[in-house]
Amino acid sequence: MLRDRSLIPLSQQHHNGLALCVLTRRSLAADSSAANLAKLARRIVDRFELELVNHFEIEEQVLFPACGPLPIIAELIREHRDIEAIVGEVRAAPAPDIVESFCALLTRHIRREENELFEEIQRALPPEELQRLGLEIDARAVRICL
Repeated sequence: MLRDRSLIPLSQQHHNGLALCVLTRRSLAADSSAANLAKLARRIVDRFELELVNHFEIEEQVLFPACGPLPIIAELIREHRDIEAIVGEVRAAPAPDIVESFCALLTRHIRREENELFEEIQRALPPEELQRLGLEIDARAVRICL
């Protein structure tokens, strides 16, 4: 199903998150030195602070409340907290396994939102509600250039 335009700012942030994970994994596989690990950890923390915090806030304050009591919502919020905790670990003591945990969880989380939640939202919510949500999402979404 094509993505409804109301959700495109969130999907663009998802794309950035997936790109971060792919590039991080590739870089770590090519160079596992302490210097590169530190650089990758800084990039993860920076992207988290620049975009993921904003993304989680929009979902939790705007999108999720409009979805009603879907079971997946509680799971996604729990994953937000888990991602935040892993970023704290990356910030405090970066290690290859922690970086990989971050990439694995963020990738899985994004895929669930895109393939399950967003598809359900597009089927269940009326066009007027999607448009209303889209205006607020668009106004609040941080946009960064990779």
